[in-house]
Amino acid sequence: MSQQPATRIDLVPGSVLPSVGNELRDLAGHPPRTDAPGSRRTTTPAIARARCPELGMAAPEARVPVMKAVSHNPRVLMVLTSHATLGDTGRATGFWLEEFAAPYYVLTDAGVDVTLCSPLGGQPPIDPVSDEPGGQTDDTKRFHEDVAAQDRLATTLPLADVAAGDFDAVFFPGGHGPLWDLPDNQSSIDLIEAFVAAGKPVAAVCHAPVAFAHVTNDDGTPFLAGRDVTAFSDSEEAAVGLTDVVPELLEDMLVAAGANYSKGPADFGPFVVVDGTLITGQNPASSAPAANALLAQLSDDHGTASS
Repeated sequence: MSQQPATRIDLVPGSVLPSVGNELRDLAGHPPRTDAPGSRRTTTPAIARARCPELGMAAPEARVPVMKAVSHNPRVLMVLTSHATLGDTGRATGFWLEEFAAPYYVLTDAGVDVTLCSPLGGQPPIDPVSDEPGGQTDDTKRFHEDVAAQDRLATTLPLADVAAGDFDAVFFPGGHGPLWDLPDNQSSIDLIEAFVAAGKPVAAVCHAPVAFAHVTNDDGTPFLAGRDVTAFSDSEEAAVGLTDVVPELLEDMLVAAGANYSKGPADFGPFVVVDGTLITGQNPASSAPAANALLAQLSDDHGTASS
């Protein structure tokens, strides 16, 4: 199968990635989302610029296609970490709350059915640093008021009990926890390989692309070899003071796996790379943009028409 050139996406200031949210909500029988003026996410046609390396220029601004009829609501599996300790520091870690909450609401607000799982099942650990008052976002605040979402998070399915055939895509939120319990987790590897073999989108943000490090294609070649990806950078790891704490620097790990790694122009700014059905986001700020990129692929997978 020939690969389409990868696309790197930077957000135009004041906008978000194109959203197919209302189209999916219409199909699911939900009313359109009406965000308040000034909200970070919008349901009006939004504009993003896609950098096209093969052309050496920015692609024209474009609108997301309108959804046609679908046989079912798109179904996305979200895989969170179960690892709770930050190396030998004695400090707690886990998943980064924004990296769960932002994609969760991007997807569910669009009418997507989201199922949560983790290696151990049950309540996955939230990195306490991500839940400090200074780190709160509109989505994390919303989560703290959303009892239903909290209940779903507390009862994640065991990773070994889910199957790729039941879902249209998979999304891995980050946080430092995945560095310890996802790269060598055979259930995770088998799951990703099944999604890849079926041609279904696989997405991960921040530290979660580590889950792809040991995944292989059907022919046994490394999944990441020659693939364009992004993830939490070495410079960002140094900025948070954890270079000597993490088991391996993620940027270096992905490059060693054969990936073509790139990062955005500024650390901690939103940056997403789309290479075929592989979607990666660099850091917490890339969580919602990565989820919107996934929505666009779900729209394509279920049929599109020009707007």
